[in-house]
Formats: sequence, structure tokens, C-alpha cells
Amino acid sequence: MSKRKQLRAMDELEEQEILAQQDPVQVALDYFFAEGMITETLYPVKSGKEATVYCCQAHPSIGAELLAAKIYRPRHHRSFKNDAVYQEGRVITNGQVRRAVQKKSRFGRQMQFGMWVDHEFEVLTTLHQAGADIPQPIARTQSAILMEYFGDHEKAAPSLGGSELSQKQARAVFDSLLDNIELWLAHNYVHGDLSAYNILYWQGQAKIIDFPQAVDPRFNSNALSLLTRDIENVCHYVARYGLVYDGRRIAERLWHKFRNAQL
Repeated sequence: MSKRKQLRAMDELEEQEILAQQDPVQVALDYFFAEGMITETLYPVKSGKEATVYCCQAHPSIGAELLAAKIYRPRHHRSFKNDAVYQEGRVITNGQVRRAVQKKSRFGRQMQFGMWVDHEFEVLTTLHQAGADIPQPIARTQSAILMEYFGDHEKAAPSLGGSELSQKQARAVFDSLLDNIELWLAHNYVHGDLSAYNILYWQGQAKIIDFPQAVDPRFNSNALSLLTRDIENVCHYVARYGLVYDGRRIAERLWHKFRNAQL
């Protein structure tokens, strides 16, 4: 091993040791506490391979009682499935950062980790402003996003996968989700990982979460297949209520409208 590689390995080991000695939750939330956005971490909501979400008490100045803090796992302990599929079409304008990411250097891996957080925050900001049924983003750090919370002090809003609806409610949810999918497409986004488990059911409405893997259909060759999978997953969910829809046909119709600037 060259001296340069040995030094790099030592730096990475030292970084991991420092991180191991710190409370990752506290480190990620320090900024939100310091800026007077939250006053207390109440309970963990959801823990996945990429991130953990916590329910937090909001500061009175925020205008909300509760907020959700989504904390991405450290880059050493987290990876996104099919990373290349979702990354296609994302442009890194900074040449130094782009080269570092391509070389997969320590700096490049750090920058790429931050890009997932930045990307989700930007998607949430754009789509919330457009009127989508998603959490309102409040603030972000290099490793966390603070956003609107769906739920109360006792528990988070359940996912569709864990909810029991009437057929009438399921039909209303389906229509709402299709409206949202069309709205996202009109603003050049495809969710890319939509299922009954990242759709929440709160106060009679569907609320969609988890957008780090969202793709731009103008530049990602996988967009149509991801759109089709998203819609077929929604169709599969409502089929349990006796509602039968052709997800592929719906996706093709929306894609035709998108390609012909009819959205």
C-alpha cells in the first residue's frame, strides 16, 4: 500500500472513531436546536436502511406543534439500492466535486452523501410549493432534514399498508395519488420508490414521503419504468378493496401527456 493510501486509510479510521464516540442523533439535530426550531426529541418514528425519522417538539415560533427530523445514516453505514439508476441525469456543476465523486475519493463520498440530502430537500421544496400532498420542508443540514410532521404526540400517522379503509376511502386515496403523480410529472419529477409503505394516511388524506431517489424524467432513461412501477404499486394496494386499474396503461397515458407537454 502506498504512503498516500495509508494516510487516507488512517484519516478514514480516525473519522469513524470520532463519529463512533458521538451521539449521531444529537450531532445531526444540534443545528435545529441551536436555531430555535425544535426544543425536544420525543420518539423515533421510523428506522430504515437509509435514514431514521424522529418526532420532535417544535419551538413555538415555528407555528407548528410537532416536526419530523429525518436523519440520514452515516455514509459508512448506509447505501441506496440501485444508486446508479436514480443518479442518472443528475448534474454536478462543480468540476472539483464531480471529479472527486467519479474517483470515489473520501471527499467525493462525503459530497455524494450530502447530495442525497440536498436533493430530497429541493424536491420537497419544489413539490410542496406546487401543492403536492407531501411534508413541508423547514430546514436541512448536511445529514438531516427538518419537515412537517404527520401524527400526534402518541404516534405517527400510519402508512397505507397499515391502514384499513372503506372502498370509498380507497377510491378517494387512489384518485388523490394519481393527481399527485401527475403533478410531480408536470414539475419534472418521478418519485421512483412509491409504495403503500411510504404513503401515510392522516386525517382522511394520503400524504407521501421519502423523495431522495426522485428522478428527473427529462434526463433519466429509467423514468418511465420507475413511473410505471410507482403506479402499479398504488394499483396493487387498492386492489385489496376490489378496485381494479391497469397501472401500465395509466403510466403510458401520463407519459404521453408529459412527452407532449400536455400536463
